[in-house]
Amino acid sequence: MKTLRQIVLSAAVVVAGLYIWITYVPAAQPILDRIGVLDLLGIEPPEATVAQQGGRRGVGGPAQVIVASVGERALADRVSAIGDGRARRSVTVRASAVGVITELNIVAGSYVQQGDIIVMLEDENEQIALEQARIELDDAQAEAERFQQLQASGATTEVRLRETELARRSAELAVRQAEYDLSQRQIEAPISGWVGIIDLAVGDRVNAQDVLVTVTDRSEILIDFRVPERVVSKIEVGQAFDVVPLGLSETALKGEISAIDTVVDRASRTLLVQGRVSNDDDLLRAGMAFSVNLTFPGETMLSVAPLAIQWSSEGPFVWVVRDGKVARVPVTLAQRNSDDVLVMSNDLAAGDMVVTDGVQTLRDGAEVAIAPAEETAAIESGTNRGHTL
Repeated sequence: MKTLRQIVLSAAVVVAGLYIWITYVPAAQPILDRIGVLDLLGIEPPEATVAQQGGRRGVGGPAQVIVASVGERALADRVSAIGDGRARRSVTVRASAVGVITELNIVAGSYVQQGDIIVMLEDENEQIALEQARIELDDAQAEAERFQQLQASGATTEVRLRETELARRSAELAVRQAEYDLSQRQIEAPISGWVGIIDLAVGDRVNAQDVLVTVTDRSEILIDFRVPERVVSKIEVGQAFDVVPLGLSETALKGEISAIDTVVDRASRTLLVQGRVSNDDDLLRAGMAFSVNLTFPGETMLSVAPLAIQWSSEGPFVWVVRDGKVARVPVTLAQRNSDDVLVMSNDLAAGDMVVTDGVQTLRDGAEVAIAPAEETAAIESGTNRGHTL
């Protein structure tokens, strides 16, 4: 009696379990229908389930599946780094003489052209010296011309003529020196660029080599960053890279390698690289930090659709359709992309057809039928179920 009671109790538990499974796990109904459990219990699978799952297989025939071709794609070797930006050119303008500022032709943040006079120093003494030198030059030239005429008539000596010629050349040099001294009172922009913050005013007295202003050409931003030594043989001048300013995370830019160092740092095993980014919109500034990403083409691998990857206790695998039957092929994942997965497998080749939909009831060696193109398109436009990646 006790044994019979245990048998009845066990049967009740099994029936209750089947009821819960059938009721709350609709995906299990095609499996139970296939092995005949639903017929044994006198239960018909819902029409929706038949349309969704059973509709892809004939009654007693091969299961219908959707397949995709295996392709090939190069494995991308990605390198990311953080770099520091600096201006294409930046010049610190210094005073070349001692004097008082009489004109200041710039304001902070303004743009200047190369050769523009940005600061004028008091130059009264230099103006006087230049005028004096010109007068002396005129006198020396007149004296030299007079003695040349006297020499022609034999009324002077060769020595006296050379003395007057030497005086004329000395006067010319004095004029050049006076002109140079005057030019040192006019400070020009050495390059075209933007003026930084100015701490000067008209009337300030400056000494020689005092810093006046910094002019920065930021039409391009140079980025210094480091790459691991494993890519030394792959990187080259002119190679493009992606760059994002850390302070402007939504701004994606393109740059190119402009210079490569010749020595690998022994401590970090990295190589210093310089890239440049165009700053046409003037969004970037020297000193900003940048995220740099480079991609190097690597080994060519097999490419499969993400939905084709299945998992078991032994790892990832795919269902391959060959001669109307499916075979379970283990794979090793190499790289996940947005539209495909790169894998390695000795039993898979480019051009093979792998199952992407309809894997719920497949078993190794089972016969399958590839779904028509119009059904494939309809299913792919909806939500695919039963695939785990």
